[in-house]
Amino acid sequence: MKIIIAGAYAIGTHLAKLLSRNNNDIVLMDESEERLLSLDAEVDVLTLHASPTSIKALKEAGAQKADLFIAVTPDENKNMNSCALAKALGAKKTVAKVDNFEYTAPELKEQFAKVGITSIVFPEMLAARDITNGLKMSWVRQRLDVHNGALVMLGIKLRESCEILNQPLKDISGPTDPYHIVAIKRGDDTIIPRGEDELKLYDLAYFMTTRNYIPYIRKIVGKEHYVDVKNVMIMGGGSTAVRACLTMPEYMNVKLIESNERRCEVLNELLDTDQTMVICGDGRDLSLLVEEGIKSTQAFVALTENAETNILACLTAKRMGVRKTVAMVENIDYVSMAESLDIGTIVNKKAMAASHIYQMMLDADVTNIRFLMTANADIVEFVAKQGSRVTRKKVFELGLPKGATIGGLVRDGVGQLVSGGTQIEAGDSVVVFCHNVKIEKIEKFFI
Repeated sequence: MKIIIAGAYAIGTHLAKLLSRNNNDIVLMDESEERLLSLDAEVDVLTLHASPTSIKALKEAGAQKADLFIAVTPDENKNMNSCALAKALGAKKTVAKVDNFEYTAPELKEQFAKVGITSIVFPEMLAARDITNGLKMSWVRQRLDVHNGALVMLGIKLRESCEILNQPLKDISGPTDPYHIVAIKRGDDTIIPRGEDELKLYDLAYFMTTRNYIPYIRKIVGKEHYVDVKNVMIMGGGSTAVRACLTMPEYMNVKLIESNERRCEVLNELLDTDQTMVICGDGRDLSLLVEEGIKSTQAFVALTENAETNILACLTAKRMGVRKTVAMVENIDYVSMAESLDIGTIVNKKAMAASHIYQMMLDADVTNIRFLMTANADIVEFVAKQGSRVTRKKVFELGLPKGATIGGLVRDGVGQLVSGGTQIEAGDSVVVFCHNVKIEKIEKFFI
């Protein structure tokens, strides 16, 4: 596949690393030679020192034969213009990263298509939805709703109160049980478990279940004593924080702490002041946190642009009794450190945006794809096509690659778990957990 990426910034370089592993023909464009030279030697891409809005440069990059043109520079106008030019030159699909929430309106999709923009990506909205979903369940590290919630994946840190530790999975999670454990993160390792594997103290276990069994999962992992989140404190008043505040459920009360006085004035205009109180101050100031009620807060969310600040702030909040903490960590090098410090939920906008864009490349009918940084794995939702390999045999006979497991499926809108004897049918939405296996290898089973 011929892919051109415009912008060697965080999302662009992350995408280049992700896509280069799959033997794609990739060109990375940027106006800064320094950014291009800083790419890791392991990234197998061609680089082009040029502006993505230059027709000459786009032709040199091969836009006329591109299967996908991705514009992810910090300038949304440049992204949209370069997509329009690339499409006019012959690119099949184009993706533009934007910073304006208005551009994500569904009714504008057709208008953008007319000018050559196939898809819009707004990373702040992707992150905000993830944050809000996480806050709705204080006892869960990560939640992913599949097919509008027909299936639910829950990432849960296991503590001493968990009832199912140190027992073979075949004894606690059989074909008739209402959950499957699709992966276990233990230390630095990700395990795709088999029947003899056991859950251990401090594992991060990924459960696949249906919505009505969430209370049961909460009971067996010993999290019933976790209080629901009603009071939320957010540090940092950037775009992600604004989108998070606007998507919070009405029953949550939010205090947003921002150090820039002028930005506070803007926030008061953008946000519903009945639900969100904007406080001008330094979120690292302990006396301010105590004064504003940190001890009666159930969730602390750190969304500044500085990963170190966010991690330290969450550690401070935990020491002050806050059970649920969320840190935005844009530097992937810090993710493993944040995980080892038991920070809680980690949000990375560029990984979310990369997953969203990666979905467009697959030939199979893919309705959702998420990269789980903490587990170094992908969760992919495929739709089985008529006559595809996955519909010809039962699951245990399919011969899925090592590192892949099917967590569940949705048939006629109803979620159900999958066992070895399950027969997948055409039209089923099937959730596959992939670790150290190329998604293209799994894709072949569904087309």
